[in-house]
Amino acid sequence: MNMKPAMQRPPHYVLDKIVRASSWPLFVVVSVFLATGYMMSGEFGFGGLLDAKLALAIHKAMHLPLIALVLVHSLPAMYLAFRRWGWIGKDKT
Repeated sequence: MNMKPAMQRPPHYVLDKIVRASSWPLFVVVSVFLATGYMMSGEFGFGGLLDAKLALAIHKAMHLPLIALVLVHSLPAMYLAFRRWGWIGKDKT
């Protein structure tokens, strides 16, 4: 594997890794959040999968992880997009 030493990597390297690493956990949390919401309402055939009280408990438990993962994923992604679009000055590396 041809890896650059940490001092030679561009500064946005870590941000890119954070965005990539948070993608799959965010996908799982959003999927569980949506599924439990549909289980509580009984829409789209999800009503019989879990009891409404258990679905509500899981749904409520997903609020904090959802907010945290959205922030961890979105803020670095927006910063990298702004840099790519030239809205934020690029460094000289």
